[in-house]
Amino acid sequence: MADWKNFYKLTWNERVKKLVANKALSETEQQLIESHFDAISEQQIENYLYSFGLPTGLLTELLVDGKLVSVPMTTEEPSVIAAANNGARMIRAGSGIKSRQLGHQVRGQIIVTNLVNQATLLGNIKKNKALIIDLANQAYPSMLKRGGGAQDVLVEVLNETTVIINILVNPCAAMGANVVNTMAEAVAAYLRELGYQVLMAILSNLATEALTELTVAIPVDALVTKTDTDGRAIAKRIMQASEVERLSAHRAVTSNKGLMNGIDAAVLASGNDTRAVSAALHAYAARSGHYQGLVNWQLVHGELIGKMTVPLLLGTVGGSIKIVPAVKLNHAIMGNPSVTELTAIIGGVGLAQNLAALRALVTAGIQAGHMALQAKSLALAVGATNSEVPILVRKLQAQGHFDSDTAKKILDNIRE
Repeated sequence: MADWKNFYKLTWNERVKKLVANKALSETEQQLIESHFDAISEQQIENYLYSFGLPTGLLTELLVDGKLVSVPMTTEEPSVIAAANNGARMIRAGSGIKSRQLGHQVRGQIIVTNLVNQATLLGNIKKNKALIIDLANQAYPSMLKRGGGAQDVLVEVLNETTVIINILVNPCAAMGANVVNTMAEAVAAYLRELGYQVLMAILSNLATEALTELTVAIPVDALVTKTDTDGRAIAKRIMQASEVERLSAHRAVTSNKGLMNGIDAAVLASGNDTRAVSAALHAYAARSGHYQGLVNWQLVHGELIGKMTVPLLLGTVGGSIKIVPAVKLNHAIMGNPSVTELTAIIGGVGLAQNLAALRALVTAGIQAGHMALQAKSLALAVGATNSEVPILVRKLQAQGHFDSDTAKKILDNIRE
């Protein structure tokens, strides 16, 4: 039986040795771990072993609010960055993406349970609203000095015995999780002193107070493909696909997953929290009680108009953003955007991704381009060397069969 006692207390070298011994890892596997050690990463997480790298590529010239921006994207999936660049090319044919930030607040939730007299609590909160805001800001005074901090208090009644006290906090350039959690716990302590039972105090990642509205107008001629020359007809089909996403949750989930291919890749490259962003966007897609696509496309005169409003809560400071060199590099590549600019950029990536996917789906289909790019991964998976990969990919494309058995046979023939 493996011995993991006090694993968290060991040094990195000791952890690796114990892992190798407990799991009977080979010398090659041990060398792989040791060659991917990173001193900064070791300080970021618990029981650190090695850094698991993901490829980072570039979306070039995304036109957002009048600026052409290059956006690093970190993803393991072929065709994502190619599609984003294709979407950006079509977007550049028009006036680009326009953004409008509808708010920038994070909600901290203090959940009070087992209430005997709900009216008394509601009266106390209303009477002491200014005090509660002050207590929250005292818990994190630096945020108030920067022009942010706690700004409002909202009460959410769940039932007769359960109420949520929401504090709305402007986190400035930070994503705000640590800020809001600290403030929420300070308010929770105050409520406990008054004799109330607080179940928990934590932020909400459903950032409905941090909505960003994005719109794009694309001339239908920019949608023309090699095999389909009627741009207006393509725009109509994209509009129909958008309507299907409004009606069918099964279709909407797949569409939103494709949109998140781009957003998650850009969020990860920027050092922000992909899990928080994904959870918020998917929850927002179901806000009506029926899960829908996040982007609405309409054909208006000679233009395809895309609109999207999403809860995007991002930061340009805090967390790993100022710690990890690669993240700092990615911000520099984007021109060190403000948090408002970064939000518009990453939302814009989602629009470009969605546009490219829908145009492919309603014209030639998505598999032709997708599988051509997947062929590289397949070639590597069957053991092709860097010099063999392009030859194998060409032959796979010629045969039109993208499976490992076919790839192995072709590779054997190449080597013979």
